[in-house]
Amino acid sequence: MAVKVNDMFYAYSKQEDINQKGEYGGVVTTIMKYLLENNIVDGIVGVNQGCDIYDARPVLITKPEDVIKTAGSIHFGTLNLAKFIYKYLDGARDMKIAVSCKPCDAMTIRELMKKGKIIKDNVIMIGVNCGGTFSPVAAINMIKEVYNFNPSDVISEEIDKGQLIIKTSDEEKSFKIDELEENGWGRRENCQRCSLKIPLNSDLALGNWGVIGDLKGDATFVEVFSDKGASVLNDVIENDLIAFEQPDEKGIELREKINNSMLMQSFKKKEIDYAGTTGDIIDVFHKYEDEFSRCMKCYGCREACPLCFCEDCCLEADGPEWVPGGFTPAAPFFHLTRMVHMVDSCTNCGQCSEVCPCEIPVAKVWSTVNNKIKETYGYMAGFDTGSPIPFTDHVSKVKKL
Repeated sequence: MAVKVNDMFYAYSKQEDINQKGEYGGVVTTIMKYLLENNIVDGIVGVNQGCDIYDARPVLITKPEDVIKTAGSIHFGTLNLAKFIYKYLDGARDMKIAVSCKPCDAMTIRELMKKGKIIKDNVIMIGVNCGGTFSPVAAINMIKEVYNFNPSDVISEEIDKGQLIIKTSDEEKSFKIDELEENGWGRRENCQRCSLKIPLNSDLALGNWGVIGDLKGDATFVEVFSDKGASVLNDVIENDLIAFEQPDEKGIELREKINNSMLMQSFKKKEIDYAGTTGDIIDVFHKYEDEFSRCMKCYGCREACPLCFCEDCCLEADGPEWVPGGFTPAAPFFHLTRMVHMVDSCTNCGQCSEVCPCEIPVAKVWSTVNNKIKETYGYMAGFDTGSPIPFTDHVSKVKKL
């Protein structure tokens, strides 16, 4: 059987150790291990657990036997792996890699590919469906105050049917995510307004949404989005590493229903976040001027942003001197300068807000203006559609990698 773009499958690993440890049949882990064992890639980029389930760490794995360490999901991690690939692996210039990526990871990786910072041919993106992640400290407080659990006793967490399920060795409790968020808990704000839940821009997308019948809970739903993804999946199937079957039609409908339901929630969140602004940059900054007045110029947002990559930052140049003594520009001009550089590229990953010590809703501001760019120019950040990049007249001269 030849796997093609847009094919869909139910699948699970035939390797028992991976099947038991990996989520929903361990297909992602099986694919990653195969790619490494057969020298198709030089390394695997994923996430593993650090000191506890609230500590998500990016990791580069080069030994097949270590791939299983990345099995499973960590919803209490807020990483964007694009930064890791671009900064620490030099855009994968000296090696070929496969990366397990959430939709925001995939969007940011695609955007960096378009800008020549990550080499497209050297990266295989194995996407995973994502309903959102939770900031570690906020999650710990939520588990204490809402679930009445000791955070140290939690052994696993899961998002299923619109509920966040928290488990200890003795007990499990669940609450509806929308109710948690109505009370100020729940997912990160950028996840609440995210408009991509299934990573359509990756090579493969995997998740449990839509798996019904006898395989529910034991298999994953796989969809192919590129020729590269089709080739990888075809090889894994031919080597008898995964079991697969055609998905149930009702399962396909259910997957679409779940996705649409989450997108509708995101749309409602956007309406709230964008209310009272036109999307005009000055209008947005005027609305949030009190928040920006708290800015202490720590550069945290710049350092965390995976799309802020200038080697010589204009904010650190010798001139112009914004104020006597050459200090960084006063708020909001510091942020306006950053806005000019990356507003068309913002993928709503939320890294800037995550690190801001002054709790300025930077990601909300960026997302508000970026949404206006999308409406005005029809440009989709994070997707390789071939459409011109706004504000540039030299797209054809950009080096294609």
